[in-house]
Amino acid sequence: MGNRLSIAVIGAGAAGCFCAINLKRMMPDAEVHLFESKLKALAKVAVTGGGRCNLTNTFKGVKNLQEVYPRGEKLMRRALSVFSAEDTCAWFEKEGVRLIAQEDECIFPQSQNAMQIVNTLLYNIKGLDIQMHLNEKVMRIDLNQWDRVVVTTGGHPTRSGFRLLDGLDIPIETPVPSLFTFNIEGDWHQQLMGTVVEDVQASIPGTKMRSNGALLLTHWGMSGPAILKLSSYAARYLAEHDYKSPLCINWMGKMTEQEVRDMLYTMMQQHAQKLITSAYPQRFTSKHWNMLLSRMGIPATQRWGALNAKHINKMLSVLTADIYQITGRCPFKEEFVTCGGVSLKAININTLQSKQYPSLYFAGEVLDVDAVTGGFNLQAAWSMGYVVAKNIFTSYQNQ
Repeated sequence: MGNRLSIAVIGAGAAGCFCAINLKRMMPDAEVHLFESKLKALAKVAVTGGGRCNLTNTFKGVKNLQEVYPRGEKLMRRALSVFSAEDTCAWFEKEGVRLIAQEDECIFPQSQNAMQIVNTLLYNIKGLDIQMHLNEKVMRIDLNQWDRVVVTTGGHPTRSGFRLLDGLDIPIETPVPSLFTFNIEGDWHQQLMGTVVEDVQASIPGTKMRSNGALLLTHWGMSGPAILKLSSYAARYLAEHDYKSPLCINWMGKMTEQEVRDMLYTMMQQHAQKLITSAYPQRFTSKHWNMLLSRMGIPATQRWGALNAKHINKMLSVLTADIYQITGRCPFKEEFVTCGGVSLKAININTLQSKQYPSLYFAGEVLDVDAVTGGFNLQAAWSMGYVVAKNIFTSYQNQ
């Protein structure tokens, strides 16, 4: 194996720490240094999932990886073939972390405490004698100083965050926010703050961008999985349009237009003598249904049995294609994600190795790879961190 290999991992987030640990396990004789500009490692992991740490996902409901990885789907397909979600669960369970899968397929530590994941990783870093350099910001990369360099500095909201790579001529895809909630025109939603509607479809009119999931009404507009996913799919589109765009909401989710029409005619028959304000689809609260009726322009004094075809068409239009105006965005708490980063054209997507500099590797959100919520971003970090470690080990063995 020759002389002792010296490796610098820059960025002590999920990808960096996982890469360093697996590097040291595969190459006990290597000298691994882990650099972090902040006072603590794994700060983002500590707050992810509301402090519970959505570690990964079962992927059982994922038909196409592009649904969950809008950018980097091909890279993630290959990375997951090397280190899958099942491998992630097995790795942490072997470390004594019991895991639990929720009904929505998100996987958390059974303790519901993100610090269990943080402490597991830190315990390994210390036990493997990985040299941790906290509060040490690396300003530039000197590839002559190290045998291998792994950049895992995470996403950055502006191009200035990638100054570390200045002088290397690495192409950067302009970063823009992803995973954010929508400010919606008007104040109607303030009266409905906290209202959740399960299984809606949100889309950007005139595009193919759409998402399904629960929608949460807030005092500033709309949030919830359906909106967060759509913000990820439409990250670049919305940035280009200054976060101003029409938004179409299908409140009936996966129901077809004909199924909704049939449902309305059934309600006309079953509730003929009732006011339209007293009988309504179960997915809505009374307040929400009354708000929708006002958008339909149908008087609250109307009885179901007195509705005509024109009324039904108005109902159908609002229930399946309700148009609102996005006026801005709100960051999604601490779990802020960026779209953009080191261009995937600059790396070998099998090894995550720079095409220009064979000793330079990238892993995690520093690359132009990001995901929707549900544990997919952390899984990308685990998978990519492992892939880099394995390829550094393999390439060194083959020297």
